[in-house]
Amino acid sequence: MSADEPNAKRRALGTALLALPLLSTPAYASATGEKVRVPAGEFLGVRSDGVVTFRGIRYGADTSRTRFKPAQSAPRETAVIKAWQNGPVCPQRAKTADAQSEDCLRLNIWTTSLDTRAKMTVMVYIHGGAYATGSGNDPLTDGSILATSRDVVVVCVTHRLNAFGYLSLGRLDPRYPDSGNVGQLDLILALEWIRDNIAGFGGDPTSVMVFGQSGGGAKIATLMAMPAAKNLFHRAATMSGQQVTASGPLNAQRRAAAYLKTLAVDPVSANTTLLVEALDAVDPILGGAMYFGPVVDDRHLLRHPFYPDAHPQSLHIPMLLGNTVAETRAFFRAEHKVWRGLNWENLAERLGPELRVDISPERVVAKYRGWFPEKTPAQVFISATTAGRSWRGQIIEAEARATANAPAFVYQLDFENAAHTDDIGLVFGTTPSITEAARTVSARMREAFTVFAKSGDPGWEPYKLTERKTMLFDTTSRVASDPRGRERELFAEALYVQPGT
Repeated sequence: MSADEPNAKRRALGTALLALPLLSTPAYASATGEKVRVPAGEFLGVRSDGVVTFRGIRYGADTSRTRFKPAQSAPRETAVIKAWQNGPVCPQRAKTADAQSEDCLRLNIWTTSLDTRAKMTVMVYIHGGAYATGSGNDPLTDGSILATSRDVVVVCVTHRLNAFGYLSLGRLDPRYPDSGNVGQLDLILALEWIRDNIAGFGGDPTSVMVFGQSGGGAKIATLMAMPAAKNLFHRAATMSGQQVTASGPLNAQRRAAAYLKTLAVDPVSANTTLLVEALDAVDPILGGAMYFGPVVDDRHLLRHPFYPDAHPQSLHIPMLLGNTVAETRAFFRAEHKVWRGLNWENLAERLGPELRVDISPERVVAKYRGWFPEKTPAQVFISATTAGRSWRGQIIEAEARATANAPAFVYQLDFENAAHTDDIGLVFGTTPSITEAARTVSARMREAFTVFAKSGDPGWEPYKLTERKTMLFDTTSRVASDPRGRERELFAEALYVQPGT
């Protein structure tokens, strides 16, 4: 996950929204209503083409009433709820197709059966956006294809983000000791709702996988270290998203103070517009946009998720970890200033700040030129920044799991020099204007993810430090031992601390 991720993610989502039909209000000519009764209430969904869709179901109460505090469970609905429209999304800087509101604790469900005897595996998707943007309503994460083609129940969750979910006020105001992690607590509340209600949607509450891309993967890695999340999920998959270390309490306090200085009014009574505008505060540790994320608060997160080792709480949970081969292509688009006049003479200077680890950029350039003499300066820039940033965190997590002899499986998406976010549409089968080659890759990835969700084994050997078996997803997928091993070894020489923490 990168500090550039919110902008890259917004661009990707914007493209998807233009390419796909808006699904917030179903208008299916052949659709029929389907009602389900569960402990949370009665909900009316829409059946079309073999899948029943429920949108905007509340799992938590309106958080404007509990701002900066743990959310309350949604009260049981007394009337039949027409779950036909997407719910609001958390207030954020990104433009969204759906309304933005603090009443955002909602989830969407796709299922092929409402029979409690179906006991289908449940796949719960947690969206990305670097803890700052995004929602569970993205058309790319529509679960219809995944549910109908793989016989699973798919759930997408929306929760509090940025200052609403991760503004750590505890050291500044004793009334809000949980505020730095309430976004994570929202996800735990959603998983509790799923545990208590998903059987009515044909799901098996004893077979739940959480999976998420970028910030979503980081949220999952954090959940694996949170005591309150214990036993709420049984498999985990992270896609280009890691959380090796969380924010320490003092850095979180400094960020909260900087945010409050920019806000300049009482955050508890301020309207949402002002709270969002204050997100432009400069981060006092990193510079640039303010970082929000989970905090080691001695209450809900007692230590770092993968430091000094993989958290013992979740070692029994099989974990699937993956990255794309050219992550940073998503962050450095054609118009980015880094490309202006880039050549071998200035490559090291421009590369250094983007590696996110303290390593000699001149040495990195020399190594890459020796290993890959055919690569251009631009290609070396993408390869090196990819290896030094998100992929580095994934390697650390996989190594920590392997060291603990905990089940871990690793993949790399190579297809068409894949960039950050490219795996989302392939896993869901929703890639816009999909080609036949992409269909092949998508089918293979959907199979691997769903087989793993059901069994804890995606179909290739687990990651061990001796061989580092990795599935390379491409038009012809294959397992390789230690792909990009030289790059891994080079960046292993530099001390790694998760950016933002």
